[in-house]
Amino acid sequence: MPEFHTLAHDAAAALGFNYDSTAPAWLHPMMHLVLVLAPALLAVTLAAKAAWLLRRRLQAAPAAGAAEQGQDGGAWAGLPRQILRTTGRHQMVLVLLSLTAMPILYLTLELPKQIVNRVFESQDIAVPVLGFELSQVSLLFLLCGAYLAAISLNGLNKYWLNISKGRVAERFVRRLRLTVYRQWRRDRPAWRKPAVMPVLGPEVEPVGGFASEMLTVPLLQGGTLATILLFMFVQDPILAAAALTVLPLQLIIVPRLQRRVNAVSRKRIREMRLLGEILDRGMRGPGQGALPAARSFRQLQDLRLQIHRLKFLAKAINNFLTALTPFLFYSLGGYFVLQERVSLGALVAMLSAHKEFSAPLKDLFRFYQQSEDVRIRYQEIRAFAAPAIGAPGFAQAAGRPRYTPAPARCGTSFTHERKSPL
Repeated sequence: MPEFHTLAHDAAAALGFNYDSTAPAWLHPMMHLVLVLAPALLAVTLAAKAAWLLRRRLQAAPAAGAAEQGQDGGAWAGLPRQILRTTGRHQMVLVLLSLTAMPILYLTLELPKQIVNRVFESQDIAVPVLGFELSQVSLLFLLCGAYLAAISLNGLNKYWLNISKGRVAERFVRRLRLTVYRQWRRDRPAWRKPAVMPVLGPEVEPVGGFASEMLTVPLLQGGTLATILLFMFVQDPILAAAALTVLPLQLIIVPRLQRRVNAVSRKRIREMRLLGEILDRGMRGPGQGALPAARSFRQLQDLRLQIHRLKFLAKAINNFLTALTPFLFYSLGGYFVLQERVSLGALVAMLSAHKEFSAPLKDLFRFYQQSEDVRIRYQEIRAFAAPAIGAPGFAQAAGRPRYTPAPARCGTSFTHERKSPL
């Protein structure tokens, strides 16, 4: 396809790199992959993700509106809206701390490059810096001192950010527990009594953790990715494009595996509540519920093993795809250094930046997984806290009680609550 070949040459020329038939044979397919195929696949993937999110938002809007028209002010409206309504002022502090980390991060990437280029590779005895003539040794200590100050500021910023996130999480967990407890105490049929403790304990706490990360993770980790990409494009745009080569595959594979994990996680949550009901019936008389409890233990084991297999498969695929990018850096970047297109210091700095690039990308994927898990947990908490309508939420099926969540109904708002010693 001559048009495809011409497109790759034109893209390379636009980025300041001209190559012809005298270039190594492996360079041509690599440039096609980095400058044409991978960007096109990334654009299509991002467009598809945006369309899917928009369609999901439009489908969820009528349900959210119906929830807000319910009883007692809509305590069970959308989770993001409740988080902002409850911890809005504290979220602003988290946003400011997240944005402050970006310029500090850029300094930690730029200073090692300056150390290599201006000290180790420089042939000058005296180097001009801000109108002063400094020796190479003095410049080395100056740059190392600046790097030490930058990483110290970065550590302090992360410390205060984590402390603030912990306060937001615990504040939201307390409010959510109060809301669930008040709803449960006001309308508590017999089948819901033994299940309230796992709801108030392990099911509520992940929702509080998500409340502290709902804005900070996209801002901090997304901003970290943007800062690293900006640094890479400043050094060399072609190598920066190479860093994004495997990103489309990660965006396609990881969410598909996560959807399968979500389905199994929902079954596990319901099975835990079912086990609580079985154990409660077993305490009322000897010999009651022994066989159903053993079956539930086996079911929980199988579900947990399914979750482990899916999660570690996603992790293995993600780690393999992430390890492919250094291969592109060493081959393509090494060729650019030999051609004197890129300095050795810039290549070393880009390799260091790529190590930082994979961490926020993994955190963003983890945040996506966490948001999906919390969404499921929040829906189950809503189904538990809502009063049962008609028949109780446990129905007999094949000799075992099977939990079926009742339709959600709005409860007491936890934004306008009275002071309580709880």
